[in-house]
Amino acid sequence: MTVLEADRNYPPAEIKHVHLMGICGTGMAALAGMLQQSGYTVTGSDNHVYPPMSLFLDSLNIPVHNGYAGGNLKPAPDLVIVGNVITRKNPEAEALAELKIPYLSFPQALDHFFIRSRTSLVVAGTHGKTTTCSLLATALYTARLDPSFMIGGIVRQFNSNFRLGGGKYFVAEGDEYDTAFFDKGSKFLHYRPHVAVITSLEFDHADIFADLEAIKRSFKKFVALLPQDGLLIANLDDPNVAEVAAEAPCAVQGYGLNPANVWALADFRTAGEATRFSVLKNGNPWSTMTVKLSGRHNCLNSLAVCAVLHHLGVSPATIDKGLGSFQGVKRRQEVRGIEKGITVIDDFAHHPTAVKETLAGLKQAYPNRRLIAVFEPRTNSSRRAVFQRDYVVAFDAADIILLREPLPLDGLPSEELFSSVRLAKDLVQERNLVAEALADTDSILARLGAILRPGDVVAILSNGGFDNIHVRLLEQIKTLA
Repeated sequence: MTVLEADRNYPPAEIKHVHLMGICGTGMAALAGMLQQSGYTVTGSDNHVYPPMSLFLDSLNIPVHNGYAGGNLKPAPDLVIVGNVITRKNPEAEALAELKIPYLSFPQALDHFFIRSRTSLVVAGTHGKTTTCSLLATALYTARLDPSFMIGGIVRQFNSNFRLGGGKYFVAEGDEYDTAFFDKGSKFLHYRPHVAVITSLEFDHADIFADLEAIKRSFKKFVALLPQDGLLIANLDDPNVAEVAAEAPCAVQGYGLNPANVWALADFRTAGEATRFSVLKNGNPWSTMTVKLSGRHNCLNSLAVCAVLHHLGVSPATIDKGLGSFQGVKRRQEVRGIEKGITVIDDFAHHPTAVKETLAGLKQAYPNRRLIAVFEPRTNSSRRAVFQRDYVVAFDAADIILLREPLPLDGLPSEELFSSVRLAKDLVQERNLVAEALADTDSILARLGAILRPGDVVAILSNGGFDNIHVRLLEQIKTLA
């Protein structure tokens, strides 16, 4: 395939019709909705056209081609946006090169159409990006600042993962994953940060980053984008974040548990679904806040939001009102249902640190109830042996752990693959926990049917749909004696 020239393919001045390749991705579908809302004619194509994104796009009357083909680019659109699921050998990508149609990657397009005309607030980090972005967008909205945003989860306040507001701020989730087949740099390098948050920095995305140092290099490039009059809010309790933050060309305000930070979490108390926490600023009492989330990690996410909003001139009382109004994000500690006294919770956690913090938070929220963790290793990283030992200390808060054996990654030898059987054995022998590995979702459902009792909390952890296990489990519980 001919090498595509980014400068030659920059968007023309007159754009009416935009076509999105890989339109059914969460971010791409949101971008399609934003473009249509802005007055453009939008079409798209994808190999996997199914709910919920197919229903979302259908509700907007956006035509979607099921499958990729050169004919999808006829008549030729004014601009094509290429999702990062598209490979160089994709037939539609090959036709794009032959037809010499202007194109952009997803993050380039988000910047071109929506970010560059606004003040960009970018949240980056290995963990907590989606929740922190959602808290920030909700609090800005409550403060009547009418924000725009693009977030990697459905924010319940808006029942959407995007919004076009009339205010000056754009909240962007800064993803470090690669941009497109023609741009292997991280997405967040396109988002023009003026104020940035870095929540954490650990090794992840083993399919595209060789090691932690490679991830740090990408984050250092991101930090270098901040203007001198910008601000970096950084979790300086994390030594990797501190290393990256040291290279910022602007002011840095640290946050975390250490009272030496500009912003410090003094204490927190969880009662049911809400947590009350105290904030120190420069070592002095600043305010107390309430958020409808559990766990220390969510207090820290909220603390970062406090720092950003304070910088933007929002009062503590208004910040507290905004945090208190937060209704959550789908797939982040989301209660999917309660049947016969059994609570079923869905969460996106998959990295060992995220699993550990999520389960600890749920144990605080449900302190006198049996917590059953059901985990599906599904990401490219979690299906590799790279985190085999890290997961051993991630499940301590759970009373029972059920692990799905992952689908193997093609092309990797067995010694490089994660093993749920091995993890279950280590959890029993080293942590004295009740753990079991099961072959598939049907086996997990059968095991849950045998052990569940009223009062149990079932936390299902996966970054995917997990064979619709949440709905199936709730239906199964209805039939229990």
